[in-house]
Amino acid sequence: MREASFVKQNKEKWLVFESALHNNAKINPDDLASYYIHLTNDLAYAQTYYPESKTLLYLNSLASEAHQKIYITKRESKNKIISFWKYEFPLFFRSYQKTLLYTFLIFMVAVCIGAISTLNDDSFVRLILGDGYVNMTIENIEKGEPMAVYKSGSSIGSFLGITINNIRVAIIAFAFGVFFSVGTIYILFSNGIMLGAFITFFYNYGILEKTSTIWLHGTIEISVIVIAGCAGLVMGNSFLFPKTYSRRVAFTKGAKDGLKIVVSTIPFFIIAGFIEGFITRYGEQMPWILSYGIIACSLFLIVFYYVIYPIKLNNTFQSE
Repeated sequence: MREASFVKQNKEKWLVFESALHNNAKINPDDLASYYIHLTNDLAYAQTYYPESKTLLYLNSLASEAHQKIYITKRESKNKIISFWKYEFPLFFRSYQKTLLYTFLIFMVAVCIGAISTLNDDSFVRLILGDGYVNMTIENIEKGEPMAVYKSGSSIGSFLGITINNIRVAIIAFAFGVFFSVGTIYILFSNGIMLGAFITFFYNYGILEKTSTIWLHGTIEISVIVIAGCAGLVMGNSFLFPKTYSRRVAFTKGAKDGLKIVVSTIPFFIIAGFIEGFITRYGEQMPWILSYGIIACSLFLIVFYYVIYPIKLNNTFQSE
């Protein structure tokens, strides 16, 4: 769609919304939220197709004013958590799905490097995972319990410790983006190589199928680390490629957007921590259909929320 057609199609609702905001008119909270969702949708569209236009600057300004108005509305504040995950974040994240794709590709390259290196050099896995972990795992394999490490400790203690550690890793992956995205790429590479070496280590011992136990929680855990990496790249790239903004303004916006992506991952890390603390320890005793069912559902949950749902929601609001 040409920019002129885009403006003509949406100008009326923008002016109505702008007039209500500037005149301090009382707006029904539900209507305000609806206007805001449409506005952020238009803003995301303009960011994609008209990145250097005055239309984008205007929508940015209007969205900022609308945000302030919405978050001082009491009724909306009660529902803002639900609204964030149900509407605001998916619509917002639609414009960053390409960054997520690049992040995923970087991670998969690292996984392949880790796998190939371990296949060709038995000592590589010790370099990556450490002698202590490798020796302990070999002992467990010889005892016939390769996943014994996941059975140790209390369920609640494991759940809390694992969840906190995973969130810490996600924050590091995001924060390292401040080093012009290179820091985040390093975190993605180190985790990807570790994963590739780990999986190939089990393959070399002929028990690759046992890793299904790990994927019970690892499906969400690894996926969300990639998403946190996406947040880091959003922040780092905002400084490298400021577009029409000054670098300071672009970086501030990128940091806020990246932080919003990290916040969206917290519920998923809690789910992964719960699975690892309470379910993974029973993975070897599970019927295979239940085990792979959990893995499939976990993968679908991530793909749906971060890929399918934002596209579907964006298309829904465009058609209205």
